[in-house]
Amino acid sequence: MLSRGGCSQEKAGKLQRLTHTSSNSASRAAGLAQNLPSREKLLWMYERLTLIREFEERLKWLVETGVPVGAVHYYTGQEACAVGVCAALEPGDWIASTHRGHGHCIAKGVEVHRMMAELYGKTTGSNRAKGGSMHITDVRVGMLGVNPIVGMGVTHAVGAALSAKVRKTSQVAAAFFGEGGASIGAVHEAMNLAAIWKLPVLFVCENNGYAQATPVEYAVSVRRIADRAAAYSMPGVTVDGQDAIAVWEASAAAVERARRGQGPSLIECMTYRYYGHHQGDDTGRYRPREEEQSARDRDCIRRFREQTLDQHLLTATELDAIEAANRKKIDEAVAFAESSPLPQPADLFTHVYVPARDGEQK
Repeated sequence: MLSRGGCSQEKAGKLQRLTHTSSNSASRAAGLAQNLPSREKLLWMYERLTLIREFEERLKWLVETGVPVGAVHYYTGQEACAVGVCAALEPGDWIASTHRGHGHCIAKGVEVHRMMAELYGKTTGSNRAKGGSMHITDVRVGMLGVNPIVGMGVTHAVGAALSAKVRKTSQVAAAFFGEGGASIGAVHEAMNLAAIWKLPVLFVCENNGYAQATPVEYAVSVRRIADRAAAYSMPGVTVDGQDAIAVWEASAAAVERARRGQGPSLIECMTYRYYGHHQGDDTGRYRPREEEQSARDRDCIRRFREQTLDQHLLTATELDAIEAANRKKIDEAVAFAESSPLPQPADLFTHVYVPARDGEQK
Protein backbone atom coordinates (compact mmCIF):
# COMPACT_ATOMS: atom_id res chain seq x y z
CA MET A 1 0.00 0.00 0.00
CA LEU A 2 1.33 3.47 -0.81
CA SER A 3 1.82 5.89 2.05
CA ARG A 4 -0.94 8.34 2.83
CA GLY A 5 1.24 11.37 2.24
CA GLY A 6 2.97 10.30 -0.96
CA CYS A 7 4.77 12.78 -3.18
CA SER A 8 3.26 15.96 -4.65
CA GLN A 9 3.22 14.42 -8.13
CA GLU A 10 1.23 11.43 -6.88
CA LYS A 11 -1.27 13.71 -5.13
CA ALA A 12 -1.65 15.80 -8.26
CA GLY A 13 -2.38 12.67 -10.27
CA LYS A 14 -5.09 11.59 -7.85
CA LEU A 15 -6.75 14.99 -7.86
CA GLN A 16 -6.64 15.03 -11.65
CA ARG A 17 -8.37 11.64 -11.63
CA LEU A 18 -11.05 12.99 -9.30
CA THR A 19 -11.74 16.06 -11.42
CA HIS A 20 -11.83 14.20 -14.75
CA THR A 21 -14.77 15.27 -16.88
CA SER A 22 -15.81 14.11 -20.31
CA SER A 23 -16.40 16.69 -23.04
CA ASN A 24 -20.14 16.08 -22.73
CA SER A 25 -20.29 16.83 -18.99
CA ALA A 26 -18.07 19.88 -19.48
CA SER A 27 -20.55 21.22 -22.04
CA ARG A 28 -23.41 20.65 -19.61
CA ALA A 29 -21.61 22.62 -16.94
CA ALA A 30 -21.47 25.52 -19.40
CA GLY A 31 -25.21 25.25 -20.08
CA LEU A 32 -24.75 23.80 -23.57
CA ALA A 33 -26.47 20.43 -23.14
CA GLN A 34 -27.67 18.83 -26.36
CA ASN A 35 -28.80 15.32 -25.43
CA LEU A 36 -30.86 15.06 -22.26
CA PRO A 37 -33.29 12.56 -20.73
CA SER A 38 -36.98 13.42 -20.79
CA ARG A 39 -38.39 15.55 -18.01
CA GLU A 40 -40.08 12.49 -16.50
CA LYS A 41 -36.79 10.61 -16.59
CA LEU A 42 -34.97 13.49 -14.91
CA LEU A 43 -37.51 13.48 -12.08
CA TRP A 44 -37.08 9.72 -11.73
CA MET A 45 -33.30 10.11 -11.64
CA TYR A 46 -33.42 12.68 -8.86
CA GLU A 47 -35.84 10.53 -6.90
CA ARG A 48 -33.47 7.54 -7.15
CA LEU A 49 -30.33 9.59 -6.46
CA THR A 50 -31.75 11.03 -3.26
CA LEU A 51 -33.41 7.77 -2.20
CA ILE A 52 -30.06 5.94 -2.38
CA ARG A 53 -28.35 8.72 -0.42
CA GLU A 54 -31.10 8.78 2.22
CA PHE A 55 -31.00 4.99 2.57
CA GLU A 56 -27.22 4.85 2.97
CA GLU A 57 -26.99 7.79 5.35
CA ARG A 58 -29.74 6.35 7.54
CA LEU A 59 -28.10 2.94 7.44
CA LYS A 60 -24.78 4.47 8.51
CA TRP A 61 -26.51 6.16 11.45
CA LEU A 62 -28.20 2.90 12.43
CA VAL A 63 -24.93 0.97 12.33
CA GLU A 64 -23.16 3.62 14.39
CA THR A 65 -25.92 3.53 17.01
CA GLY A 66 -25.57 -0.21 17.45
CA VAL A 67 -28.13 -1.85 15.16
CA PRO A 68 -26.61 -5.27 14.28
CA VAL A 69 -26.92 -5.42 10.49
CA GLY A 70 -23.68 -7.25 9.70
CA ALA A 71 -20.96 -6.07 7.33
CA VAL A 72 -22.00 -3.19 5.06
CA HIS A 73 -20.26 -1.28 2.28
CA TYR A 74 -21.78 2.17 1.80
CA TYR A 75 -22.49 3.41 -1.72
CA THR A 76 -22.62 7.08 -0.67
CA GLY A 77 -20.97 9.32 -3.27
CA GLN A 78 -21.35 6.93 -6.22
CA GLU A 79 -25.10 7.35 -6.76
CA ALA A 80 -24.77 8.86 -10.24
CA CYS A 81 -23.23 5.64 -11.59
CA ALA A 82 -26.09 3.33 -10.64
CA VAL A 83 -28.82 5.82 -11.52
CA GLY A 84 -27.28 6.90 -14.81
CA VAL A 85 -26.94 3.30 -16.00
CA CYS A 86 -30.36 2.12 -14.80
CA ALA A 87 -32.02 5.19 -16.33
CA ALA A 88 -30.93 3.83 -19.72
CA LEU A 89 -32.38 0.36 -19.08
CA GLU A 90 -35.92 -0.99 -19.44
CA PRO A 91 -37.80 -2.75 -16.61
CA GLY A 92 -37.19 -6.13 -18.24
CA ASP A 93 -33.42 -5.67 -18.43
CA TRP A 94 -31.00 -7.06 -15.84
CA ILE A 95 -28.20 -5.82 -13.64
CA ALA A 96 -25.58 -7.70 -11.61
CA SER A 97 -23.93 -6.01 -8.67
CA THR A 98 -20.93 -5.94 -6.35
CA HIS A 99 -20.43 -6.11 -2.58
CA ARG A 100 -21.20 -2.35 -2.61
CA GLY A 101 -24.63 -2.98 -4.05
CA HIS A 102 -27.35 -1.07 -2.19
CA GLY A 103 -27.32 1.74 -4.74
CA HIS A 104 -27.61 -0.66 -7.67
CA CYS A 105 -30.57 -2.40 -6.01
CA ILE A 106 -32.46 0.84 -5.40
CA ALA A 107 -31.71 2.20 -8.86
CA LYS A 108 -33.15 -0.97 -10.43
CA GLY A 109 -36.29 -0.83 -8.31
CA VAL A 110 -35.80 -3.13 -5.33
CA GLU A 111 -38.17 -1.96 -2.58
CA VAL A 112 -36.30 -0.16 0.20
CA HIS A 113 -38.51 -1.48 3.01
CA ARG A 114 -37.68 -5.05 2.01
CA MET A 115 -33.99 -4.15 1.75
CA MET A 116 -34.03 -2.60 5.20
CA ALA A 117 -35.81 -5.64 6.64
CA GLU A 118 -33.16 -7.87 5.09
CA LEU A 119 -30.43 -5.84 6.77
CA TYR A 120 -32.28 -6.21 10.07
CA GLY A 121 -32.40 -9.99 9.56
CA LYS A 122 -36.20 -10.12 9.40
CA THR A 123 -38.39 -12.60 7.52
CA THR A 124 -39.95 -9.81 5.43
CA GLY A 125 -36.57 -9.04 3.90
CA SER A 126 -35.74 -9.32 0.22
CA ASN A 127 -34.03 -12.66 0.92
CA ARG A 128 -36.16 -13.66 3.93
CA ALA A 129 -33.26 -12.82 6.27
CA LYS A 130 -30.96 -15.34 4.57
CA GLY A 131 -28.78 -12.98 2.56
CA GLY A 132 -27.95 -9.76 4.33
CA SER A 133 -26.30 -6.76 2.72
CA MET A 134 -24.10 -8.66 0.26
CA HIS A 135 -26.72 -11.01 -1.21
CA ILE A 136 -29.77 -8.79 -1.83
CA THR A 137 -31.59 -10.14 -4.87
CA ASP A 138 -34.89 -9.43 -6.62
CA VAL A 139 -35.21 -11.06 -10.01
CA ARG A 140 -38.72 -9.62 -10.36
CA VAL A 141 -37.20 -6.23 -11.14
CA GLY A 142 -34.12 -7.58 -12.95
CA MET A 143 -31.75 -7.42 -9.98
CA LEU A 144 -29.71 -10.62 -10.35
CA GLY A 145 -28.01 -10.14 -7.02
CA VAL A 146 -25.44 -8.35 -4.92
CA ASN A 147 -22.29 -10.46 -5.07
CA PRO A 148 -19.60 -10.42 -2.35
CA ILE A 149 -17.03 -12.16 -4.57
CA VAL A 150 -15.03 -9.51 -6.43
CA GLY A 151 -15.85 -9.49 -10.14
CA MET A 152 -18.18 -12.47 -10.11
CA GLY A 153 -21.37 -10.53 -10.76
CA VAL A 154 -19.99 -9.85 -14.23
CA THR A 155 -20.26 -13.54 -15.13
CA HIS A 156 -23.91 -13.60 -14.05
CA ALA A 157 -24.72 -10.66 -16.31
CA VAL A 158 -23.01 -12.34 -19.25
CA GLY A 159 -25.05 -15.49 -18.61
CA ALA A 160 -28.25 -13.45 -18.58
CA ALA A 161 -27.24 -11.73 -21.81
CA LEU A 162 -26.55 -15.10 -23.41
CA SER A 163 -30.03 -16.25 -22.44
CA ALA A 164 -31.48 -13.13 -24.10
CA LYS A 165 -29.63 -13.92 -27.31
CA VAL A 166 -30.67 -17.58 -27.29
CA ARG A 167 -34.31 -16.67 -26.58
CA LYS A 168 -34.15 -13.85 -29.16
CA THR A 169 -35.43 -11.16 -26.80
CA SER A 170 -34.30 -7.53 -26.74
CA GLN A 171 -33.12 -7.66 -23.14
CA VAL A 172 -29.80 -6.14 -22.05
CA ALA A 173 -27.68 -6.87 -18.98
CA ALA A 174 -25.47 -4.38 -17.13
CA ALA A 175 -22.58 -5.67 -15.01
CA PHE A 176 -21.16 -3.39 -12.31
CA PHE A 177 -17.63 -3.90 -10.98
CA GLY A 178 -14.90 -1.77 -9.44
CA GLU A 179 -11.45 -0.89 -10.69
CA GLY A 180 -10.13 -3.62 -8.39
CA GLY A 181 -12.48 -6.14 -9.97
CA ALA A 182 -11.28 -4.99 -13.39
CA SER A 183 -8.13 -7.06 -12.88
CA ILE A 184 -9.93 -10.27 -11.91
CA GLY A 185 -9.47 -13.05 -14.45
CA ALA A 186 -13.16 -13.93 -14.64
CA VAL A 187 -13.97 -10.36 -15.69
CA HIS A 188 -11.59 -10.62 -18.66
CA GLU A 189 -12.94 -14.06 -19.57
CA ALA A 190 -16.48 -12.67 -19.46
CA MET A 191 -15.55 -9.70 -21.65
CA ASN A 192 -13.84 -11.95 -24.17
CA LEU A 193 -16.82 -14.31 -24.38
CA ALA A 194 -19.30 -11.44 -24.64
CA ALA A 195 -17.27 -9.92 -27.48
CA ILE A 196 -16.95 -13.21 -29.38
CA TRP A 197 -20.69 -13.90 -29.18
CA LYS A 198 -21.72 -10.22 -29.47
CA LEU A 199 -23.80 -10.43 -26.32
CA PRO A 200 -25.98 -7.50 -25.17
CA VAL A 201 -23.94 -6.48 -22.12
CA LEU A 202 -22.79 -3.21 -20.57
CA PHE A 203 -19.60 -3.64 -18.56
CA VAL A 204 -19.71 -0.77 -16.06
CA CYS A 205 -16.51 -0.12 -14.10
CA GLU A 206 -17.09 2.14 -11.10
CA ASN A 207 -13.59 3.50 -10.60
CA ASN A 208 -13.68 5.01 -7.12
CA GLY A 209 -9.91 5.12 -6.87
CA TYR A 210 -9.29 2.46 -4.23
CA ALA A 211 -9.52 -1.32 -4.03
CA GLN A 212 -10.05 -1.42 -0.26
CA ALA A 213 -6.97 0.71 0.54
CA THR A 214 -4.84 0.22 -2.59
CA PRO A 215 -4.80 3.24 -4.97
CA VAL A 216 -5.69 2.51 -8.58
CA GLU A 217 -2.45 4.19 -9.69
CA TYR A 218 -0.52 1.48 -7.85
CA ALA A 219 -2.49 -1.52 -9.09
CA VAL A 220 -3.56 -0.83 -12.69
CA SER A 221 -1.14 -0.63 -15.61
CA VAL A 222 -3.29 1.50 -17.93
CA ARG A 223 -4.26 5.13 -17.51
CA ARG A 224 -7.94 4.32 -17.98
CA ILE A 225 -9.76 1.02 -17.44
CA ALA A 226 -11.75 1.87 -20.58
CA ASP A 227 -8.54 1.50 -22.62
CA ARG A 228 -8.80 -2.26 -22.09
CA ALA A 229 -11.92 -2.41 -24.27
CA ALA A 230 -9.73 -2.37 -27.38
CA ALA A 231 -8.36 -5.79 -26.44
CA TYR A 232 -11.87 -7.22 -26.88
CA SER A 233 -12.88 -5.18 -29.93
CA MET A 234 -15.60 -3.34 -28.05
CA PRO A 235 -16.15 0.39 -27.55
CA GLY A 236 -14.72 1.82 -24.34
CA VAL A 237 -15.47 5.24 -22.87
CA THR A 238 -14.50 7.03 -19.65
CA VAL A 239 -17.14 9.36 -18.23
CA ASP A 240 -17.50 11.61 -15.21
CA GLY A 241 -19.12 9.30 -12.69
CA GLN A 242 -20.18 12.31 -10.60
CA ASP A 243 -22.47 13.45 -13.44
CA ALA A 244 -25.58 11.27 -13.67
CA ILE A 245 -26.56 12.73 -17.03
CA ALA A 246 -23.14 11.97 -18.52
CA VAL A 247 -23.42 8.38 -17.27
CA TRP A 248 -26.95 8.11 -18.72
CA GLU A 249 -25.79 9.44 -22.09
CA ALA A 250 -22.96 6.93 -22.40
CA SER A 251 -25.17 4.10 -21.14
CA ALA A 252 -28.04 4.92 -23.49
CA ALA A 253 -25.68 4.72 -26.47
CA ALA A 254 -24.28 1.38 -25.26
CA VAL A 255 -27.78 -0.02 -24.63
CA GLU A 256 -28.93 0.99 -28.10
CA ARG A 257 -25.86 -0.68 -29.61
CA ALA A 258 -26.49 -3.85 -27.61
CA ARG A 259 -30.15 -4.04 -28.66
CA ARG A 260 -29.08 -3.76 -32.30
CA GLY A 261 -27.05 -6.93 -31.83
CA GLN A 262 -23.67 -5.17 -32.05
CA GLY A 263 -22.36 -6.58 -28.80
CA PRO A 264 -20.95 -5.29 -25.52
CA SER A 265 -19.46 -1.96 -24.44
CA LEU A 266 -17.22 -0.91 -21.55
CA ILE A 267 -18.09 2.23 -19.59
CA GLU A 268 -15.70 3.50 -16.93
CA CYS A 269 -17.28 5.88 -14.42
CA MET A 270 -14.78 8.02 -12.50
CA THR A 271 -16.34 8.29 -9.05
CA TYR A 272 -15.55 8.30 -5.33
CA ARG A 273 -16.87 6.61 -2.21
CA TYR A 274 -17.25 9.07 0.63
CA TYR A 275 -16.71 6.54 3.40
CA GLY A 276 -14.37 3.63 4.01
CA HIS A 277 -14.30 0.32 2.22
CA HIS A 278 -16.65 -1.00 4.90
CA GLN A 279 -18.26 0.41 8.03
CA GLY A 280 -15.14 -0.08 10.17
CA ASP A 281 -12.57 1.31 7.73
CA ASP A 282 -10.67 4.49 8.60
CA THR A 283 -9.87 6.31 5.34
CA GLY A 284 -7.36 8.53 7.14
CA ARG A 285 -4.90 5.64 6.87
CA TYR A 286 -4.62 5.96 3.11
CA ARG A 287 -6.58 8.94 1.68
CA PRO A 288 -5.49 12.60 1.90
CA ARG A 289 -8.15 14.87 3.38
CA GLU A 290 -7.88 17.32 0.49
CA GLU A 291 -8.68 14.49 -1.91
CA GLU A 292 -11.81 13.59 0.03
CA GLN A 293 -12.92 17.22 0.12
CA SER A 294 -12.32 17.60 -3.62
CA ALA A 295 -14.69 14.70 -4.25
CA ARG A 296 -17.37 16.10 -1.95
CA ASP A 297 -17.10 19.47 -3.67
CA ARG A 298 -18.30 17.70 -6.83
CA ASP A 299 -21.17 15.84 -5.15
CA CYS A 300 -23.30 14.15 -7.81
CA ILE A 301 -26.67 15.02 -6.23
CA ARG A 302 -25.85 18.68 -5.75
CA ARG A 303 -24.53 18.88 -9.32
CA PHE A 304 -27.65 17.21 -10.74
CA ARG A 305 -29.86 19.64 -8.85
CA GLU A 306 -27.82 22.64 -10.01
CA GLN A 307 -27.77 21.45 -13.64
CA THR A 308 -31.50 20.87 -13.86
CA LEU A 309 -32.40 24.11 -12.06
CA ASP A 310 -29.92 26.27 -14.00
CA GLN A 311 -31.29 24.96 -17.30
CA HIS A 312 -34.91 25.29 -16.11
CA LEU A 313 -35.53 21.59 -16.65
CA LEU A 314 -36.98 21.01 -13.16
CA THR A 315 -38.16 23.25 -10.35
CA ALA A 316 -36.91 23.59 -6.79
CA THR A 317 -40.42 22.85 -5.53
CA GLU A 318 -40.42 19.51 -7.35
CA LEU A 319 -36.98 18.54 -6.10
CA ASP A 320 -37.71 19.57 -2.51
CA ALA A 321 -40.90 17.49 -2.57
CA ILE A 322 -38.94 14.46 -3.80
CA GLU A 323 -36.42 14.80 -0.98
CA ALA A 324 -39.16 15.08 1.64
CA ALA A 325 -40.99 12.04 0.25
CA ASN A 326 -37.79 9.99 0.35
CA ARG A 327 -37.08 10.91 3.95
CA LYS A 328 -40.57 9.69 4.83
CA LYS A 329 -40.05 6.54 2.77
CA ILE A 330 -36.90 5.65 4.69
CA ASP A 331 -38.64 6.40 8.01
CA GLU A 332 -41.31 3.92 6.97
CA ALA A 333 -38.72 1.37 5.83
CA VAL A 334 -37.02 1.45 9.24
CA ALA A 335 -40.34 1.15 11.04
CA PHE A 336 -41.29 -1.79 8.80
CA ALA A 337 -37.98 -3.53 9.51
CA GLU A 338 -38.18 -2.99 13.25
CA SER A 339 -41.77 -4.29 13.48
CA SER A 340 -41.19 -7.34 11.24
CA PRO A 341 -40.71 -10.79 12.84
CA LEU A 342 -37.39 -12.52 13.28
CA PRO A 343 -36.98 -15.93 11.60
CA GLN A 344 -37.70 -19.09 13.55
CA PRO A 345 -35.43 -22.17 13.71
CA ALA A 346 -37.70 -24.02 11.27
CA ASP A 347 -37.04 -21.31 8.67
CA LEU A 348 -33.55 -22.73 8.22
CA PHE A 349 -35.07 -25.49 6.11
CA THR A 350 -37.22 -23.32 3.82
CA HIS A 351 -36.28 -21.77 0.47
CA VAL A 352 -32.88 -23.45 0.36
CA TYR A 353 -33.42 -25.53 -2.77
CA VAL A 354 -35.85 -25.84 -5.68
CA PRO A 355 -38.31 -28.71 -5.10
CA ALA A 356 -38.39 -31.39 -7.77
CA ARG A 357 -41.31 -31.33 -10.17
CA ASP A 358 -43.74 -34.24 -10.43
CA GLY A 359 -42.04 -37.29 -11.92
CA GLU A 360 -38.49 -36.07 -11.18
CA GLN A 361 -36.16 -37.66 -8.69
CA LYS A 362 -35.72 -35.60 -5.54
